[in-house]
Amino acid sequence: MIQSTILENSLIKSDTAEFDRDRFDSSVMQTYGRFPIAIDRGAGCRLWDTEGKEYLDFVAGIATCTLGHAHPALIAAVTEQIQKLHHVSNLYYIPEQGQLAEWLVKNSCMDKVFFCNSGAEANEAAIKLVRKYAHSHLEKVENPIILTAKSSFHGRTLATITATGQEKYQKGFHPLPEGFAYVPYNDITAVENAITDLDEGTLSRVVGIMIEPLQGEGGVRPGDLEYFLRLRKICDENNILLVFDEVQVGVGRSGKLWGYEKLGVKPDILTSAKGLAGGIPIGAMLCKDSCAAFEPGNHASTFGGNPFVCASALAVLQTIETENILQNVQQRGEQLRVRLRAIAQKYPNLFTEVRGWGLINGLEISSEIELTSIEVVKAAMDQGLLLAPAGAKVLRFVPPLIISQEEVDQGINILEAVIEQLSVDT
Repeated sequence: MIQSTILENSLIKSDTAEFDRDRFDSSVMQTYGRFPIAIDRGAGCRLWDTEGKEYLDFVAGIATCTLGHAHPALIAAVTEQIQKLHHVSNLYYIPEQGQLAEWLVKNSCMDKVFFCNSGAEANEAAIKLVRKYAHSHLEKVENPIILTAKSSFHGRTLATITATGQEKYQKGFHPLPEGFAYVPYNDITAVENAITDLDEGTLSRVVGIMIEPLQGEGGVRPGDLEYFLRLRKICDENNILLVFDEVQVGVGRSGKLWGYEKLGVKPDILTSAKGLAGGIPIGAMLCKDSCAAFEPGNHASTFGGNPFVCASALAVLQTIETENILQNVQQRGEQLRVRLRAIAQKYPNLFTEVRGWGLINGLEISSEIELTSIEVVKAAMDQGLLLAPAGAKVLRFVPPLIISQEEVDQGINILEAVIEQLSVDT
């Protein structure tokens, strides 16, 4: 079994003192609406809080803990690397960075890699690269425009919340940077009309389209194949760079290594983060040679691609290869969707749709009832199952990619019991 070694090596009692929530809140800025539990330790697909309560983890740090918690391969890699060298400046060559970049290039349709520390930074790098390319390779482009999709999510920096097509993330942060326009997701006519309308100006031009192959925060909405095929054609015909934000859907979560492989459509630029190092902070912006317009001094990152994080990412990626994890994602994902569809059919007044790829799936709650995703998440947490919302009406299921058949069934059994009780109360 995938998790047997993890469980054997990781059931270590913690020495953490009793957690003081008020003390935490007095010092930590309140940028999250946190649930009232404090996580102390983990093993495989399970977590324990500071009071010793056990949870089955279907959140995985929001699609980040690729190999679950305390995986032996990641433990070995970080232990060895921290004893050797953890950080030096990018003023020097970093062998581990070169090895990771080589692996990513070999196992994708990309040619070059820039490393940073998060998904937002990877998307920020992509935005800068698109603009740099436009100014250096295209004629008469003074105001380059990047199209993004409504209901998208691209990060929390000022540029990436502007790229994000949801006003709730932008509220209170105006003035926002210029250079972005929004179109509905999976609507190719809207893209065609936007390009025509925006390019009518003599100084403006659409030079990039940034889009998620599957919208995560926007409700777990997969891209339509025909839409993405047409999108690729439009970009080729108009010298527009196609950017895929794979921060959440990449690194095996879709059942393929990359989300673009689910669609059979290759981007010019691809961003990755969350699952890339299994929970160790990293971001990566990958691109084709044809648009690798950065020159020395154009962009940089102090911590990006340091030896420690690159060794961690290599361990995660090599484990995905050697332990046949993509097949597990495909099988467990199908198992999960079958069980979720059965719930939706049993409670048609509560749920309207099940959608997703691999181990990123959503269960949509009917807009006709007052029940919210947060209410279900809280009820499931009380029963030992961790879930995450994807908007007010969608439950998101993103467990570690190593989850077992038994754990999928256990998690859904808990969810069924919770929903049965909520259906009585609704």
